Amino acid sequence: MDPAFWKARWESQQIGFHQSGPNEYLTRHAARLTGGLEARVLVPLCGKSLDMTYLEGLGNHVVGVEVVEQAVFAFFADHRLAPKREALGKVERFSAGGVEILRGDIFDVTRAALGPVTAVFDRAALIALPGAVRAKYAPHLVSLLDAGARILLVALTYDESRMKGPPFCVPEAEVHQLFAKSCAIELLEESEGIDKPENERFRTRGARSILEQVFLLTVR
Repeated sequence: MDPAFWKARWESQQIGFHQSGPNEYLTRHAARLTGGLEARVLVPLCGKSLDMTYLEGLGNHVVGVEVVEQAVFAFFADHRLAPKREALGKVERFSAGGVEILRGDIFDVTRAALGPVTAVFDRAALIALPGAVRAKYAPHLVSLLDAGARILLVALTYDESRMKGPPFCVPEAEVHQLFAKSCAIELLEESEGIDKPENERFRTRGARSILEQVFLLTVR
C-alpha cells in the first residue's frame, strides 16, 4: 500500500470510492456480521465512510483504520465532532462517541492498539490493494482477530484488460486462496453492478461488467 498515492487522491478529492450513504450490502447483512448483538467492529481503510456511523447507530462500537490524516479529519468534521487524540506507538487514535479511527498504516496496527474486535466490515480495503499486498493483508487482518470473529467482505470481479485497479479485481477463487486456511467462507450474494449509479466511474474507465460478491468469513 502506498500512502502517498492515497494522500494525493484525497488532496485532489479523487474519492469516487466514498459513498453518499451506508453500503447496501452492509445494511442487508449487518445482523449476520454482528450476530444481532452489539459488537466492536473494525472498518479497515475506512476513509470517512458513512458505514461507520451506520454501524454505530445500530449500537456497535466502531474502530476505523485510515492512513490519510485528511480523511480522518474529514470524518469528524462532517459529523461536527471534536475527537480526542492519543498516540499509540506507530498509530494515533482519534475518538469521539462510539467511533474511533486509528490513523496509520494498517500493517502497523497491532492487537494492543486495536483492542478486541468481533466483526470486520471490509468494503474497500482488500480491493484497494494490489495482489502482492493483498497476500500480506489477509493474514495480517486475521491475526488481529480471535476465533469466531466475522468478516463481511465485498469483492469485485471484472475484465482487467478493460480496466485497471484500484479497485482491483478479486475473484472468488482468490478470496478462497487468501482466507480458506483460516476462515470458513460463505457467499451471501452476488450481483451485476455495472449499471449502478455509483459505478459510473467504472463504465467511463472501460468496464463492461462488474460482478459484486459478498462473503461472510468466520475465523476458525
